[in-house]
Amino acid sequence: MVLSRFWLVIFISSIVFIVVSLFTANTYTIDSVINGKKDDPILISEKYIDELPVFIRDSIKKTEGQTMIINRDTLNSDTTYVYKSKTVKIYSGVQKSDGLLPTCKSTLVDLILPLIAYLAFFCGLMELLIISGASGKLAKVLSPVFVKVFPSIPKNHPSISYMTLNFAANFLGLDSAATPFGLKAMESLQEINPDKDKASDAQIMFMCLHASGLTLIATSIIGYRAAANATNPADVMLPCIITSFIGTIAAFLIVGIKQKINFKSASLLIVLMGLIAGIVGLLMYVNHLDIIGKNYFTSNLSGLILIAIIAFTLIFAFKNEQKFIDANTTPFDTFVVGANNGVKTGVTIFPYVLGMLVAISLFRNSGLFEIISNGIAFVFSNMGVSKEITNALPVAMLRPFSSAGSRGFLIDSMNTFGADSLTARLSSIFQCSAESTFYVIAVYFGSVNIKNTRYALGTMLLVDLICVITAIFVATWFF
Repeated sequence: MVLSRFWLVIFISSIVFIVVSLFTANTYTIDSVINGKKDDPILISEKYIDELPVFIRDSIKKTEGQTMIINRDTLNSDTTYVYKSKTVKIYSGVQKSDGLLPTCKSTLVDLILPLIAYLAFFCGLMELLIISGASGKLAKVLSPVFVKVFPSIPKNHPSISYMTLNFAANFLGLDSAATPFGLKAMESLQEINPDKDKASDAQIMFMCLHASGLTLIATSIIGYRAAANATNPADVMLPCIITSFIGTIAAFLIVGIKQKINFKSASLLIVLMGLIAGIVGLLMYVNHLDIIGKNYFTSNLSGLILIAIIAFTLIFAFKNEQKFIDANTTPFDTFVVGANNGVKTGVTIFPYVLGMLVAISLFRNSGLFEIISNGIAFVFSNMGVSKEITNALPVAMLRPFSSAGSRGFLIDSMNTFGADSLTARLSSIFQCSAESTFYVIAVYFGSVNIKNTRYALGTMLLVDLICVITAIFVATWFF
């Protein structure tokens, strides 16, 4: 219900703002909101050529193609004059994100279709894990810990292995694998959910831990920084781990207190200490490497572990082929069945993702997001917060709504302020320290038709805020 109301507020307020801007002459045309594409120039006015200043009128007639660009670095944009049929169209600035119709198309072509392909492959592998008995063995090993964190889950339940694989994939920056594992976990948890329309305690805990984004190898961030010629592209890795780890602990404590989980459990404390020790050990190893060594390590570790998971699944299935025979199937047919289920899941979540991304597109292109972002930055600057920090806030603000949008701000901050600036580094930490909350909620709860997410959205947004505050302190401390 909370998500639905928030979605309606974003949609309706954006539409009202667009209409008001059009009729108050603050906006010349709303075509860009409907049909425009990201980074397209924005039409701000159209005039007869005789209405333009003489120097522009004379210059544009002499320019090849009768198009003239005036560079205005102070405004961080160009003004383009295009002369055609006695009128001159004036463009200034670029569109922040795709318009409504291009968003519908890109959601299907660039997001859902690749996601369906990932789901098909990894759901096929998971079906092999189920029939071969590997998922059951994993669940049995991890049950003593998971029943403490998820007391409503029966011992040795299959969802335990799916959640483990999801957490591991997130931890290693394997987004393409994390989503299929996570969706399978949600489906499994839904089977034991007594109220099918309402999120269970276990689903909320899983979602909040997943969305907190604990990451060891921020591969994509390192890649963006390397492309921007950062002196040491991997120097944000440790701050990213610290920030995301604090976010994960915060999510666990907030939800745990709400669900009255026993934090004094010995097995829980042992696992938590082991996790901390493992992270510290890896950090110490990576820290002693030179730049080339760090880049080599971070670029290969995730890939090698993914290959290891695939190899283990196939070898285990081959070794336990008799179980497939007993189930009147074969490993390949089992993979196909799982892949088919993955395709169905992808089709199911498409409307949920589409509805959320279209609302976010309108929100950004209406100009309302920019006004809110600038207002918050203004408040922070008057509170004495440095400009280097306020310049990075758009990434933090947009991250819960859109990963692609915040990534655009991240790349822009590196291009504008330099990859080694505090702004760019802080933006990098913002980008890798949390998930896209609204997208994740739409995908995961939509996949199992949950209508009442209870306190999941509020908790996830609170964790996002904690990650933002932590990132600012960590970045300031490190850089």
